[in-house]
Amino acid sequence: MTTYEALLEKAERYIRSAQILAADGDLDSAASRLYYAMFYISEALLEARGLTFTSHKAVISAYGQYFAKTQEMDVRFHQAMLSAFSQRQLGDYTTEAGLTREDINTLLSDAQDFVVAGRAWLAKHASAG
Repeated sequence: MTTYEALLEKAERYIRSAQILAADGDLDSAASRLYYAMFYISEALLEARGLTFTSHKAVISAYGQYFAKTQEMDVRFHQAMLSAFSQRQLGDYTTEAGLTREDINTLLSDAQDFVVAGRAWLAKHASAG
């Protein structure tokens, strides 16, 4: 299994975890898991291009540069990741983030679409192995 395949599997696992957390009413933790799912998808795509980065901001920026600005991937995924990053920060670092089920449902839908699109891009562009 390639690194990018492992990252996509981890992203899918985090999406499932977010669904469980949201169902239990833990919206802050669900937002965190959904952000990380999108982060791992971005890392997978960048990894498939031979690009690795050591910080969240660098991954987000590089994804924007190599996939959103070039429109190789739908620009909405970059916007969704930026939104998820902001919501994760609120959920992780404030006592009352004010996240709603609607916020989580939007992040969930975006993360699910992103992983499908990421898999499709990798199937088309990434070499096996």
